[in-house]
Amino acid sequence: MHDLLFSIFPNEKFIDLGLYQYGWERCEPAHMYGPAARNHFLFHYVISGTGNLMANNKKGETKTYKIRSGQGFLLFPGQISTYIADKNNPWEYTWLEFDGLRVKEMLDIAGFSFDQPVYHATSKEFRESMMQEMLYIANHSNETPFHLIGHLYIFLDALTRSVATVRLGNTGKMSDYYIKEAINYIEQNFPYEISVEDIAAHCGINRSYFGKIFHESVGKTPQEFLISYRMVKATELLKMTDLSVADIGNAVGYPNQLHFSRAFKNTYGVSPRTWRNQN
Repeated sequence: MHDLLFSIFPNEKFIDLGLYQYGWERCEPAHMYGPAARNHFLFHYVISGTGNLMANNKKGETKTYKIRSGQGFLLFPGQISTYIADKNNPWEYTWLEFDGLRVKEMLDIAGFSFDQPVYHATSKEFRESMMQEMLYIANHSNETPFHLIGHLYIFLDALTRSVATVRLGNTGKMSDYYIKEAINYIEQNFPYEISVEDIAAHCGINRSYFGKIFHESVGKTPQEFLISYRMVKATELLKMTDLSVADIGNAVGYPNQLHFSRAFKNTYGVSPRTWRNQN
């Protein structure tokens, strides 16, 4: 049996978090999709059955992953992939394609990367909540865009809470306060020439201690997080405006266009101009 729900989201004007298409499918044996690449982030959650994912990594090598029920996989914009349902136990899955200014930051915290696309939950409660949000969206395509975006936020909250790498919980520790202050400072000041020393000084703590607790909580150094945040902002400006590459670099904290292009290529594997043409 092959059953399918598929919908295109009617509104792409949500900047922080946008939804593009979504659905649910019970696949036939050996049903295959790809090879193909998406323009946005695409997450599949496997409800039952098994299948194989073949996806390229940052080096351009194709890796194969066996995905079973209770797991899932995330594909990044531009990542070439093929996925195939098992011949004997074909999978049933639900999916969401989404993007936005805050998405990469959240997925980084959740531990996803080109080289680590497989979803492994450590909390059954939040995994179930995440799946229910995905199925709700798939089955309610007639709801308003704001209604569906609200459920997309709940989905991302459940996704990040369900994996082991999330450590920014409400523990009441002073380190959590410092991290939140640091991230707020970065969000407000990323267009300017700020340094790790500036961020630590804003939080009122020693630079080395700040670097240590930030890496422990977020999984990245403050400098890596700042670069990642700037690059996410840059992709939105490339996609949604006609500004020149130099102007975009300046808008996200890189007055030197060469430095901006180098940082962008280190993050996405292509130049800003090439990325804009592809997306």
